Amino acid sequence: MKEHSKRYKESEKQVDKNTKYQLREAILTLKKMSSPKFDGSVDLHFNLSIDSKKSDQMIRGTVVLPHGTGKKVRVAVFCKGEHEKIAREANADYVGGNELIDKITAGFLDFDCAIATPEMMKDLSKLGKVLGPRGLMPSPKTGTVTNDIEKAIEDVRKGKVEFRVDKQGGIHLSVGKISFEEMKLYDNASKVIEAINESRPASVKGKFVRSLSIAASMNPGLNIEI
Repeated sequence: MKEHSKRYKESEKQVDKNTKYQLREAILTLKKMSSPKFDGSVDLHFNLSIDSKKSDQMIRGTVVLPHGTGKKVRVAVFCKGEHEKIAREANADYVGGNELIDKITAGFLDFDCAIATPEMMKDLSKLGKVLGPRGLMPSPKTGTVTNDIEKAIEDVRKGKVEFRVDKQGGIHLSVGKISFEEMKLYDNASKVIEAINESRPASVKGKFVRSLSIAASMNPGLNIEI
């Protein structure tokens, strides 16, 4: 069993594991904890009452965080012709067609988001096993397969993030950095919670969110009142 640091144990003393906190109270508690020597992320962890074996319960979507993610998002755009010029003018980090696909096939993965024009998807399908498990495969459902490259890049820069349920029925999503002001974290977290609730499949009966917690990097989590 991993031994926690002295700093972590001090933070743990501030958490009542038998209490379900209101969101704002939980964020205030996180802000009081001793942070590691970097600007850690603040993450929400959902446990949902879904059956991941049922295709109609495989949740995937996007949400725009009102105050952004707090980190620079590296964007790769798969496109050809005139779209390449548009992508570069919109400050995409990596732009290209088959040459960019070949580069990724060779092991390049230094980007956080991938956008593609519809015409590129046939060629991009060969990267499914590489990009898919990392959550980087462009999809029409998340607005990352589009001919409006400029808007797609702009949305990502503004704080548009993707969420998807894992095989255990969980969704894990960053809502900002611990250095954010309390209300900015609250606004971002509230928007994510709203988006997850709105993604509830019609076939799910009863309680949708089994449990919800919030945690900052290398610190204990707090259970949230749903």
